[in-house]
Amino acid sequence: MTVLKTERLGKRYGSNWGLRDCTFQLPAGRVAALVGPNGAGKTTLLHLAVGLLSPSAGRIWVLGGSPDYNLHQILSRIGFLAQDHSLYRDFTVEETLTMGRALNPRWDSALPLERLRGLRIPMDRRVGSLSGGQRAQVALALALGKRPELLLLDEPLARLDPLARREFLGSLMDAVSETRMTVLLSSHDTGGLERVCDHLVILDSSRVRLEGDIGEVLRTHRRLVGSTRNCERIANVQAVIQGSYTGRQRSLLARVSGPIIDAAWDVQEVTLEDVILGYLGSSSSESDEPARPSMEVAR
Repeated sequence: MTVLKTERLGKRYGSNWGLRDCTFQLPAGRVAALVGPNGAGKTTLLHLAVGLLSPSAGRIWVLGGSPDYNLHQILSRIGFLAQDHSLYRDFTVEETLTMGRALNPRWDSALPLERLRGLRIPMDRRVGSLSGGQRAQVALALALGKRPELLLLDEPLARLDPLARREFLGSLMDAVSETRMTVLLSSHDTGGLERVCDHLVILDSSRVRLEGDIGEVLRTHRRLVGSTRNCERIANVQAVIQGSYTGRQRSLLARVSGPIIDAAWDVQEVTLEDVILGYLGSSSSESDEPARPSMEVAR
């Protein structure tokens, strides 16, 4: 089952495209990282998914329906957490949960209450007096109280210190294991995503650069290190994503279709961060088509 699907989706702001030719599918039950630099189109995509924006081009389906036509039915099944956490700072934590119960017909009162008590966040404290990490946890609890089928998180880690970031991700993964909801987590920080996510979407210059299962992405990318003289075509290399040169040595991030058996090259496994930074830093970031592992060659 596909929870979120886009076809050549685009949003124009005046003469500029905030998102363009965006095509990808998010399968149910995945925890997906939506990665890209600031201004890549991540927030625009999420706002299109929850009906805060309307497309200028293409189409988007969320939970089988279009936000343009089925917004009320869709919103009751989606949790959305904005970057600024969108909480009333003068409300107490208890009043915030009461508001959530009043606004959401699918509300589960026990779930957010148990989570916040487990984190020792006082119910009688005003939201504005909490630390940044505590406010993020309250916002997450508010989103989870809806028992969403799809949870959309817009840069939830951006303003958190390392400890608060780890605690937030821990709470998120606990919720995923309990509910099996689908998550799309937007971030420009690549650290730690491999630990919590199993699907990847890379946005750059308002376009999808790569999307797919993270395990498959890592299996089909390698770092090749060798002499700068080795410029001939390498068997089983589908595309060179990024290259760098140091003295007499060349280092290539490559998408591969099989083992590289060539004595001229030292073949190394890559991390998710290696892949993300390679695509974002590559000279092919203006490509019109997304790169899909084992399916097509990147331009």
